[in-house]
Amino acid sequence: MKTPINTTANKSIITIDIASWLPSNESIYILDLKQFLFKELILKEEEYKQAIDTFDWSQIKDKYCMIYCSNNAIVPTWAYMLLCSKLAQNSIYYSYANSKDDFKNQYLIDKINQLKTDEYENQRLVIKGCGDKSIKEDIYMKLTAKLLPIVRSIAYGEPCSMVPIYKKRID
Repeated sequence: MKTPINTTANKSIITIDIASWLPSNESIYILDLKQFLFKELILKEEEYKQAIDTFDWSQIKDKYCMIYCSNNAIVPTWAYMLLCSKLAQNSIYYSYANSKDDFKNQYLIDKINQLKTDEYENQRLVIKGCGDKSIKEDIYMKLTAKLLPIVRSIAYGEPCSMVPIYKKRID
């Protein structure tokens, strides 16, 4: 009599843990645009440019930077573009967001858009879920959509208790 073989254990499954991609809260620098405005309310071009030039950009070095404006100031588009020219030289990643959750969501979307998928071609994947960090549903959807054309299968959860999501049909 043959010994039963655990075929699940023999299948190589790649686990993707989206939560591991997130920057830590300590590595996110929150940059409030109001500090560059006259009386924290009005953008005066020369004063704004001077404030940008004299700002200590070293505090953002190698950090993720969330940009927002905490008051109702009217800020022209070029002001964000000028800010971008400094951030590009100093931070790992930067984006405009109204909250840390929105910032992290945007970061994950950008990370998925830039994801190199070669290593996942014809592979069995499990996209890890149920972690201690909250990941929005649209992130899981975008990652799934990105991987569907190239993978053999996708599951959600943990390798020990997966929910099948997709399996490529082999005709």
